[in-house]
Amino acid sequence: MFDPNRRQAVFNRARRMATRSGWDGDFLMRLAVDDLVERMGAVQRQFETGIALCGRTSYLTDAMEASGQVGEVIRVEEPGGWIESGAVEHPLAHLDMPANSADVVLAPLTLHWADDLPGVLIQLRQILRPDGLLLAILPGPDTLAELRHALLTAEAEVSGGAALRVDPFTDIRDAGALLQRCGYALPVVDQDVLTVRYDNPLKLLGDLRQFAATRQVTEQSLPLTRAVIGRMREVYAETASDPDGRIRASFSFVSLSGWVPHDSQQKPLKPGSAKMRLAEALNVEEKKV
Repeated sequence: MFDPNRRQAVFNRARRMATRSGWDGDFLMRLAVDDLVERMGAVQRQFETGIALCGRTSYLTDAMEASGQVGEVIRVEEPGGWIESGAVEHPLAHLDMPANSADVVLAPLTLHWADDLPGVLIQLRQILRPDGLLLAILPGPDTLAELRHALLTAEAEVSGGAALRVDPFTDIRDAGALLQRCGYALPVVDQDVLTVRYDNPLKLLGDLRQFAATRQVTEQSLPLTRAVIGRMREVYAETASDPDGRIRASFSFVSLSGWVPHDSQQKPLKPGSAKMRLAEALNVEEKKV
């Protein structure tokens, strides 16, 4: 589904932009990392070994170490990703790490680029020890909804057809079912939507390029023409701008947490094992259907 050559080109461009500007990471990734570390803190336990998975900069590793909850943090990046010193390189498709070697994995805004997301989740479950914790954030379906609408409308009007210009994202219902299917216990999934305002759509596109978050699917499409971009700006302003002229961009975070099964974890009671009827507990009259 995703073109590795295109993905490498996207990362290379982002690295060049970062080198020129001194930019050290995108604010969305930092928000995701802060959210995951906060969720890890809510667990109130110590983890002997943790994996900082594809944070692209050292911010994720530093945050996990600063939490005081993780003894050793192993930073794992994809080959050709945002590699800095101290990172271990493994492609998502073949993490090639020892089984039962980690107690917690934090993965911010990365797993959605895996061609085989279930396969990656199963790999991570095998890498985690029993009662190990996976915390991840994926972009949700509302991400860049305004940009998608403006691009589709503009390209259809100008060119008579439209290509997929924004990568597909994960639905929250699919994410919960996926955790269960991959063997995680006590799965929890929730969603937050962040609205960011920009002076104009070109500023948004510039950020997406610096975030290495532009389209990476294998579908072939012609480059955007000036006419399409001009019409896209008009449609965006017409449909998603505020009274001050600034435009809105939605970013949806789908947060996942799941545990590797262990005998110490809570388990649902067997059907028929309740000692009190629900009507008694609620102090209401029971009505037979």
